[in-house]
Amino acid sequence: MSQAVLQAKLWYAQRISAMVLGICVAVHLAMIFYAIRGGLTAQEILGRTQGNILFAFFYEVFVLACFIHAPIGISNILQETFPKSGIAKPAAYILGLLILVLGSTAVIGVYSGGAI
Repeated sequence: MSQAVLQAKLWYAQRISAMVLGICVAVHLAMIFYAIRGGLTAQEILGRTQGNILFAFFYEVFVLACFIHAPIGISNILQETFPKSGIAKPAAYILGLLILVLGSTAVIGVYSGGAI
């Protein structure tokens, strides 16, 4: 695959993941406002989310969108800032791995109600 084709695919992946993130952030904020207005405690919120597969699915989609979006952006920023350092790809891979592992662990923890 040529460099131009790869860059085009990464551009599309980042834009599509940004659209998904926009929806996820809006829904997440709406849920926060709902919880605050209802005076829910953290324990009550966890009681509603534990075992709820829809919440787990929603937040895993959120994690996956971040997993796609953020590494592409950080790679581009680092490549433009430090073009000869070779740090862009390793940093992007590490960031992506951290987002996926830590985000999915949080989703599983909230869904299952316990430590993993």
